[in-house]
Amino acid sequence: MQAVVFRGAHMVRAEERARPEVGPGQVLVRVRACGVCGTDRHIYEGEFPAAPGVVLGHEYAGEVVEVGPGVSDLEPGQKVAVDPNIACGICRPCRMGKVHLCESLTAVGVNYDGGFAEYSLVPRAQLYPFSGDLDWAEAAMAEPVACCLHGIDLAGIRGGETVLVIGGGAIGQIHAQLARLSGAGRVALTDPVLRRRELAREMGVDLLLDPSAQSLDEMRAALHGGADVVIEAVGSAATAEQSIALAARGGTVIWFGVAAPEARSAVSPYDIYRREITLRGSFVNPFTHERALALLTGGRLRVGPLITRRIGLDEVPAVLATPARDDLKVVAIP
Repeated sequence: MQAVVFRGAHMVRAEERARPEVGPGQVLVRVRACGVCGTDRHIYEGEFPAAPGVVLGHEYAGEVVEVGPGVSDLEPGQKVAVDPNIACGICRPCRMGKVHLCESLTAVGVNYDGGFAEYSLVPRAQLYPFSGDLDWAEAAMAEPVACCLHGIDLAGIRGGETVLVIGGGAIGQIHAQLARLSGAGRVALTDPVLRRRELAREMGVDLLLDPSAQSLDEMRAALHGGADVVIEAVGSAATAEQSIALAARGGTVIWFGVAAPEARSAVSPYDIYRREITLRGSFVNPFTHERALALLTGGRLRVGPLITRRIGLDEVPAVLATPARDDLKVVAIP
């Protein structure tokens, strides 16, 4: 089979590999679609660790080909989506119900072979069956949607509140929709790229802001003093600082975007104290995959317009090597 293999920083290539053999508790999945994530680009750049020789790709869906001993509730032909994150179950965070903060957290597509391949071997516990005629590329979006749901849960949006999303990429567009579904009275989005703002308008965003043309004061005024909830979905030091500045008094700020590990932001402790700002990080997707699939299969969330390009596996290395300027979401179709 063909697979996209990580050999080290700036060394990712499509290779031929033997189709994996199924072992106890495992399921062989024929991959139908696998999304390119910002994390994959961080791995390519050497910013995030991954096991050399691993098949990349952690946002994927496919159909069951074969089940191993001990797997009795899945059968060939079933559609499944993959939750890539594997917790140990025995460290203190796991036993406190915070499996996503596991001290030994590993992931399919990072530590174990993932979805940029024609076939993938996945532990049964990481698979979520689904039915219906959901497009494969959209089904692969279950993982990023699940992550966004966790961020929305942490935000605690109350009916009628104003929510600002910083960043109009795929993740920002998903958060904007989820904010509306959570009862936000007004959803705003800021992005310097006109095409992304126009798409946000088509997806139902009420207020569009352009940080390249508007000052912080102008954006704050447009938000009538700030947003009750601000979701930072870019992952940069500058937008992290901006998120706090654009929060209303008593507001909540969610840092969702993945910044480079060495990035640093200047935060005023007095400002946080005086305006009583709640600042929270949001990391991966604890127990939200089922809900993500329910939103997708039920048609409550639109992710089709976010998929701007579908490519073959042999094109993945070039995509990882190219900054994501024009694309919202690239999906590989083996």
